[in-house]
Amino acid sequence: MKKALITGITGQDGSYMAEFLLSKGYQVHGLIRRVSTPNLGRIEHISDGSKSRLKLHYGDLSDLEQVSNIIYNIKPDEIYNLGAQSHVRLSFDMPEYTGDVTGLGTTRILEVIRRSGRKIKFYQASSSEMFGTSPAPQNENTPFRARSPYSCAKVYAHEMTKNYRDGYGIFAVNGIAFNHESPRRGEAFVTRKITRAVASIVAKKQNVLYLGYLDVERDWGYAPEYVEAMWKMLQMNKPDDLVLGTGKLGSVKNFVKEAFSYVGLDWRKYVKIDGRFFRPTEVCKLVADSSKARKSIGWKPKVRFGELMKIMIDADMRAIGIKPVGEGDALLREKFPKRWWRID
Repeated sequence: MKKALITGITGQDGSYMAEFLLSKGYQVHGLIRRVSTPNLGRIEHISDGSKSRLKLHYGDLSDLEQVSNIIYNIKPDEIYNLGAQSHVRLSFDMPEYTGDVTGLGTTRILEVIRRSGRKIKFYQASSSEMFGTSPAPQNENTPFRARSPYSCAKVYAHEMTKNYRDGYGIFAVNGIAFNHESPRRGEAFVTRKITRAVASIVAKKQNVLYLGYLDVERDWGYAPEYVEAMWKMLQMNKPDDLVLGTGKLGSVKNFVKEAFSYVGLDWRKYVKIDGRFFRPTEVCKLVADSSKARKSIGWKPKVRFGELMKIMIDADMRAIGIKPVGEGDALLREKFPKRWWRID
C-alpha cells in the first residue's frame, strides 16, 4: 500500500486529493494545524476513526522540527504540498507570514526529503499568480513577474523545488495550476463569495454583494480535475513542471452576470463595488497554455467557466436549504458518471 502525505488536507485541494488517493488504495496522511476550533468540515465524511486509511497529524509548515518528525515517522512514498497562506489579498496584510509558510515551508519539506535519503516523490503547488504581468497565454517558459507577496513566495518555492530536483536528484515537480474552484472553495475567494451570495439572495438572507475590481480575467477550472493531474505528475517517468488550466478566459464581471442570470436575477440590483477589496497591485489577465500537460500526462479538463458556476451555485443553494436549479448537478452526472468525490 502506497503512503502519501498531504499538507493543507483540510483545504479545497487537500480534501479532494485525499478522496482521490483513498480511491486509489493509498494510505493517506494529512498535516493539520492545532487550532481551538478544528476545521475538518471538508474531510469529515472520509474520516472514520482508527479503521480509516486516513490519518491526521498536528503540525505546521513554519516548524521544521514538526515537519521533520512527521515525515520521518510516516515514511511516505509521495508528498503533496498543498498547504499555504493562499489568499492573495490577505498576503499584502501578512507578507512575512505568507513568505514563511508559503515559501520557506516548501524548503523545509525538501530539506527533510534530502536528509532522509529516501526516494520520496514531491509535488509543489505552484500558482499562475507567479506570472503576474507577463502576456497571456502563459506556459512553462513564460517569465515570472510576481505582483503580490503570495506570488513572490510561490516563485521562491517553485525555484527551490527545481533546485532540489537538479542538485540532489529528488523526484520533485511543480504544477503551475491556474484558478480552480468548487463548492469547497473558501468563502473569502471571489468565485465562492459570488455563488454563496447568489444562493443567500435567493433565500432572502442577503441583500447586497460587495466586490472589488470586476474586470480581472482568469482561467477558471474545476478543482477535482486538477488534483487528478497532480497525481498524474508524480506518476511520470521523469520529474518535470507543467502548467494546468483550461485555456479559456472569463472575467469576474461575466461570472457575476451569469451567476445571477442562472437564478433569474439582474446582478446590477445587488452588486456594489467596495474599495476594501482592491489589491495594491493587480494581475489582470491569466490564461493557461496547457499543451505540454496534454502531451505529457494526457490531461484535458472537462468543466468550463459557465458550467463551473452552475455546479457551485447548485451546491450553495442546497447547503442553504433551498432547491437548486439543477443544471449544475446534471452536468456533474453527465461529465463524471463514475466520480470519486461527493457531489458537494
